[in-house]
Amino acid sequence: MAAKAKKAEVEADNAAEDEGAAPAAKSKKRLPLKLIIMAAAGLLVIGGGGAGAYLFFGKSGQGSQAEAATKPATFVDLPDVLVNLSNRGSERTQYLKIKITLELTDEHLVQKIQPLMPRVMDAFQTYLRELRPTDLDGSAGLYRLKEELTRRVNAAVSPNHVTAVLFKEIVVQ
Repeated sequence: MAAKAKKAEVEADNAAEDEGAAPAAKSKKRLPLKLIIMAAAGLLVIGGGGAGAYLFFGKSGQGSQAEAATKPATFVDLPDVLVNLSNRGSERTQYLKIKITLELTDEHLVQKIQPLMPRVMDAFQTYLRELRPTDLDGSAGLYRLKEELTRRVNAAVSPNHVTAVLFKEIVVQ
């Protein structure tokens, strides 16, 4: 048993000496590889920063030309809408009065949308009559109302497109 233990110790010492020599040899061999990797990473960072700066600052002249070329939006006022809100379980009737403006991308869309206004007003009336006063609470309620009206007006005037529904006045009474 003692002979086996001494043999194991000698092998362990030899392995430790080999391992001690190996890291020194490996570190000398890996030093240039580490330098290459660090240099490549540095160049990548510098190149990425330069490209980002070019894209951010270099296109400022082109961006102002594109802004000048864009057309201003066109707005179309709709007639005032007055509806009674759904009052399930409530004795008091509440009304919603709303003034709406449609935002269009081009002026020529006004002529295309004007003949479809009865369809738009019908879509608004039927939707608004189903609303409860609690549906209009807070800015989130008004945002949902705006998004739903935009969706409905786009369905009514398809294939034309309305950019947004804007509220001029909203009164719940």
